[in-house]
Parts: sequence; structure tokens; C-alpha cells
Amino acid sequence: MNSAETLPGTQQPSNGALDDAGLVLRAGDGDLGAFEALMRKHNAALFRVARSILKDEADAEDALQEAYLSAFRHLDDFKGQARLSTWLTRIVINQSLGQLRVRKKDSVVVALDEHTGAAHDGGETNSQERPEESPEGQAMRGQMRLLLERKIDELPLAFRTVFVMREVQEMTVDETSECLAVPPATVRTRFFRARSMLRESLAREFDLATGDVFSFGGAHCDRIVAAVLARLSAAAKTP
Repeated sequence: MNSAETLPGTQQPSNGALDDAGLVLRAGDGDLGAFEALMRKHNAALFRVARSILKDEADAEDALQEAYLSAFRHLDDFKGQARLSTWLTRIVINQSLGQLRVRKKDSVVVALDEHTGAAHDGGETNSQERPEESPEGQAMRGQMRLLLERKIDELPLAFRTVFVMREVQEMTVDETSECLAVPPATVRTRFFRARSMLRESLAREFDLATGDVFSFGGAHCDRIVAAVLARLSAAAKTP
């Protein structure tokens, strides 16, 4: 929604935007513009949660659409006792898990409420604006992102979901715990384990790639030998 627009019958706040509670009230009265504002506000975070479960962007989009439709139909059930983002995240998780079971994307669906032991928590990353990059730098970062996404997809469901919520979305332990309905200690354990598994997996990739650094294949050998022989032949013909 454009900041210059005002919802019908609503006095626009001085900052040009309604909070979640106000948007929910408007959407509950059938104001699709308010619901659109809610979707645009929470889209990125909810998509990442769905993507972490389904491991496919198209499936994640489908799950998110169905979750939004369900949320719109049940806006009256939102009592404001939890944050709207938490309520929406739960709906997205349930929709994604249901879609996962139907399409049998994973051979075994790990229950998100499975309890494990406690462990210490890892740190959070801070997102910062990046300076302008060269095309080569952008391409390299794109390749690194694809590698990391592939490695995250290889994590078991329960671990990759917690990792995306904590590391990518920068949700707190308590927020993640509330969304997944698991104890904070379980969130810490899974996040710590997910980071460990990712480090191990990326280290293996690094070790494999190291052996190919500055590789010297047959084409290199042929060119060098041919060039040297040509120069030697030319020198031999020179009086």
C-alpha cells in the first residue's frame, strides 16, 4: 500500500502506516487493502519459513498463498494474545507441513515438536547494507548463496526450520520457541546442531574444491609443450 493512501474511513497515523492490530481490524471488516498491507509486511519472513520446510520456491509460494487464505478466513480467531507474526507463522508452518506430507517431499517428516537436550546458543548475524559490488563479485556471491541454500536444504526438517528462523530471519529464541511450540532449550539445541552440520558440510565442499585449485589439465599441458617445442624448433632454424 502506498504511504500516501488512506484506508477508507480510517484516520491515517502520522507515520503513514497502521500497526498490525489496526490492519487486522480493517481486514476483519473485509478491507482487502488492509490485508494486502499485512501480506506485504510479513511476506518475506513467512516465505522463508515455508521455503525452509518445503525446500522448493514454487511449493513455498503455494503454501504461503493457502496460509494467507486460511488466515483471512479466521481473522476473528486472532485474539491478539500473541504477536500477529507468530500467529501467521504458525499457520504457514502447519500449511507447509501438510503440503509436505501430501506431496511426500521428505521420506520422513521430523516432528517439529520433538524434544532434544539443551545446548548453548549461537550468535545472531546482523544484516547490513552491502556496498556496490562488481559483476564478478555479485556472481560469486550468487554462487555462494546457492551453495548455502543447497546445504541448508540438506539439513533435517526440524533443524533447517530453526536455522532459517534464527539465522536468516534473526528471530529470538523465545519467538522461535513460540512459533514452533517447542521449549527454548530445544530451539537452542537445534540451532547449535544445524550450524555444526552446516559447517561440517561446507568444510567437506571446501576440501573437495581445494584439490581442484589451479588445476593443471591436459589442455594446459598440451599448450605449454606445443609452445616450447615451437620455440625450440624456431631457435634451431635460426643461424
